[in-house]
Amino acid sequence: MEAESAPSRSIAAPLRAAWSAGRHALSRAARLALDIALPTLCVSCREPVDGEGVCAACWAKLSFIAPPYCPRLGIPFVYDPGPDMLSMEAIASPPAYQRARAAVRYDDVARTLVHALKYQDRTDLAPAMGRWMARAGSELLTGADMLVPVPLHWRRAWRRRYNQSGALARIIARQSSVRVRSEVLRRVRATEQQIGLSRAQRATNVQGAFQVSADLQAAVQGRHIVLIDDVLTSGATADACARALLRAKAAQVDLLVFARVVESGPRPI
Repeated sequence: MEAESAPSRSIAAPLRAAWSAGRHALSRAARLALDIALPTLCVSCREPVDGEGVCAACWAKLSFIAPPYCPRLGIPFVYDPGPDMLSMEAIASPPAYQRARAAVRYDDVARTLVHALKYQDRTDLAPAMGRWMARAGSELLTGADMLVPVPLHWRRAWRRRYNQSGALARIIARQSSVRVRSEVLRRVRATEQQIGLSRAQRATNVQGAFQVSADLQAAVQGRHIVLIDDVLTSGATADACARALLRAKAAQVDLLVFARVVESGPRPI
């Protein structure tokens, strides 16, 4: 029986490889045919576009964040208050993470990009968004030991099929040569959607939701970690993640996001 089964196994492996290669080639051909038949549309205005999903007009509408901004939270200032001047938010309610940076303000075009990546399987948007993030967070990435995307609970990850923060982290890793360690941080408790919750409710919602596994704490200890997420609103989720990493003895946790909400009113002091 063993003599008969050995040839069967030796034949099965090449057949599986050939089947996999053929299926991959067919999938690529189908995508190419679809791209030819249906030109890429701008994710924001739906006009035909060459490239990665955003036309020149909508790209021009994105509000990229550049200095001057708060050195702690990355909140843009309307005027330059001088070196090392903190925003009122950084002084009144400093987060667990050390520094935060964002590529753009969370305006209409940025919201459309985020929602397309997050809910509409538009993973083709991740390369451009990730490159913008790598540029905005170059200061954080210098000397960083690892990128940790904000995790989804396993049930939500199963429904979405991918983690948008992980997709962005992989692009940033290619730009910066800082490796991604998705496994070190887990969301151990399913939480409600943060949309519609107050700042206090958001903080309560994610309290205790994240954890570093005991067997991975050695990988975190003494490391400079950059958390990766798509949007920063109240900062409750990022703060909860940072606290979990700091409990595991991370040396420093910074935060890099694609877009952040910028509220009008507060001024540097």
